Amino acid sequence: MTTTSRETTAPQPLAGARKTHLDALATTLLLACCLFWGFQQALSKATLAEVAPLYQALWRFALGSGALLLWCRWRGIPLAAPGTAPRGSWRYGLLAGALFGGEFICLFLGLQYTSAARVTMFLYCSPFWVAVVLPLLVPSERLRRVQWLGLGGALVGVALALADRSGTAAMPGAWRGDLLGLLAGLLWALTTVVLRATPLGQVRAETQLLYQMGVACLLLAPGSLLMGERWHLDFSAFAWTSLWVQGLIGGFVSYLIWVWLLGRYPATRMSSFVFLTPVFTLVVGSLWLGEPVTATLVGALVLVALGIWLVNRR
Repeated sequence: MTTTSRETTAPQPLAGARKTHLDALATTLLLACCLFWGFQQALSKATLAEVAPLYQALWRFALGSGALLLWCRWRGIPLAAPGTAPRGSWRYGLLAGALFGGEFICLFLGLQYTSAARVTMFLYCSPFWVAVVLPLLVPSERLRRVQWLGLGGALVGVALALADRSGTAAMPGAWRGDLLGLLAGLLWALTTVVLRATPLGQVRAETQLLYQMGVACLLLAPGSLLMGERWHLDFSAFAWTSLWVQGLIGGFVSYLIWVWLLGRYPATRMSSFVFLTPVFTLVVGSLWLGEPVTATLVGALVLVALGIWLVNRR
């Protein structure tokens, strides 16, 4: 996924490689990531019956970090060679990691209180935070009026899809899950801003991701213990499969692709794609749990697709 050779020892500046729109490669990768993330939210929710929330998140990022280190060793990628990173980038790396860890603490705790689809909707309000904050620091990321219209249309589509789920808002403590999902979305947006608007953006994608997952592990481990979660290994085959899928595909492959894309394509255009993930979560829930796909859901999918098209017009 990187464009530099194994022999390269210095990180390559990303500014010269940046594009002003999403091409076919970016669109394909984003769709694949969003489809998997939509599935992963439902998978994480199902796994909570056996694996406590923060303990489950810790497994995801510990496995992801291990896979990333093996990948870098195999590819000969230097993660911390002296003099290869912009001065002070490590501070922004720790900040991005803290924001990333906080996002997933909120997300996994929120899954305890409400449905996966509902908490995912609030999490994926992140593009609005990105669209508001990032143009203040990176003028090239500013959206035009028609693109704001596209973002609004996509959000309306997600809201319609979630409104079609009866009973979720009446779940005990659902408001806590909604609030935690909204906070997770804000933390995700701030992570994106740090990756795009600070010297950390000139560091290799692998190093950026290792900062995020490594610091997240450092936050999740004591957080899980402080909450009194039970650490154990007597999982069922389903739980083990879930943890490995979340760690290797979710924590390693999909996030590495996302960070790689952030270094080459406009973040606000990319972020608009994430509106597909809540809809995918609803579809996966319907197929997995046998819930019907309604006309409202189909209309929501059309609105989301139209919104993404408007945002990504050249």
